[in-house]
Amino acid sequence: MEQVELRFDHASRAARTHTNLSAIRQGSAGLWVAGDETATFEHLTWLGDHFGAQRTYPLADYVDLPAGPEDEADIEGMARADGYLWLVGSHSLKRRKVKSKDPDKAADRLATVVREENRFTLTRLPLHDETPGPGTILSGKDNLTTHLRHDRHLAPFLELPGKDNGLDVEGIAVVSERIYLGLRGPVLRGWAVLLELRLEEAGRSRLRLREPYRKHFLDLGGLGVRDLCPDGDSLLILAGPTMDLDGPVRIVRWRPRTRQGVVPEGELETVIELPHGVKCDHPEGLALLADGRLMVVYDSPSPARITPAGGVLADIFTI
Repeated sequence: MEQVELRFDHASRAARTHTNLSAIRQGSAGLWVAGDETATFEHLTWLGDHFGAQRTYPLADYVDLPAGPEDEADIEGMARADGYLWLVGSHSLKRRKVKSKDPDKAADRLATVVREENRFTLTRLPLHDETPGPGTILSGKDNLTTHLRHDRHLAPFLELPGKDNGLDVEGIAVVSERIYLGLRGPVLRGWAVLLELRLEEAGRSRLRLREPYRKHFLDLGGLGVRDLCPDGDSLLILAGPTMDLDGPVRIVRWRPRTRQGVVPEGELETVIELPHGVKCDHPEGLALLADGRLMVVYDSPSPARITPAGGVLADIFTI
């Protein structure tokens, strides 16, 4: 294993983007990255010994966000394919964190579930020389959860927060016209769920489903999907806990089928078991580099990953 520094500017460090990294993809001259606590995405350029020279792109500059430019978009996955950059929000509800030592106030927070509309977005941006242009979006009344309201597997989980095994999109991979979304939750009796979509433009900078979505159920040993990355005609799956646990975390290879259905453990290949910390260093983003190695970025990085220059260390694995 090797490590490489991702160096962020003062504004992103103040926003804690570097400690909340959730999505990553390699570009032609660097990395596209995003954190899950803002409504921006970033580009870092390779400078010879680290990634830096950060450029920040507010998502609202390129699409109309349903809750406006300031509310977080909870970007959990990125894809780069066929001249486009894709970004997907978690599509999840959020339960308030316990912050007060007062038992009554703490219990009240645990009983409070909020919906933030910018989380319910799937965005496609054209790239021109690695510069994004005005894009198209699946959101609002036609967002993904609208199409899942009567789904016999997923509909019961739409009213549950993501951290309670509710619906929680955490990865995206685009292969030809197929868009795969990996779900951290729900996990159904140990089976993780991937959705396969085909989209088309609907006018007025909107996207819509071109045909019914398909579902794939993968035996990941009780783990959910934390990120996806294409590798030729296969998908690399970053598999980790769906609940608030540290591990285990592993990368699994799956060759998508032409039909939907269940995928037993025997059709999946474990590529590597990943390290993880205790209450820190949670593998969250996965990218296949041009040389065939894998880069992994971490949510809640340990102090050992924070560099003196204000950067954070990512891990690179040879497989």
